[in-house]
Amino acid sequence: MPRADFYLIDKPRFRDDPLLLVCELAKRAFAAQQPTLILTRDFEQAEAIDERLWDFDEDAYVPHQLAGDDDDGNIAVLIVPPGVDTPDRPMVINLRDVCAPGRYDRVLEVVAADPAEREGSRARWTEYKKGGFEVNKHDM
Repeated sequence: MPRADFYLIDKPRFRDDPLLLVCELAKRAFAAQQPTLILTRDFEQAEAIDERLWDFDEDAYVPHQLAGDDDDGNIAVLIVPPGVDTPDRPMVINLRDVCAPGRYDRVLEVVAADPAEREGSRARWTEYKKGGFEVNKHDM
């Protein structure tokens, strides 16, 4: 059964730097040897995550790049802005306002503290449940 985990940003360190949570989730996925897609809202967010993955933890290295190169299949974490097609992967970190498209074993939904974002996450939660996903919530 596929799984959807909702990470609700609540702690001050993530409220102040929401991309830190995305980087930590990508680091965990890489450590678990799970090829991962990070679906971003726009190209600017994709570039910001690309930069943040280089410096979020001085002791960690997460092989990553923006999707769209010939060697995408060899990179552990692909950062995917809208409009870029990539093959499906087992793990998806979704930052978009809609459910992650494609086939995967697990999706991680990162939800900001903003009330409007929380409302959108409720709709995605319902969609995932209807799609047969096991759904979980984590306060971060």
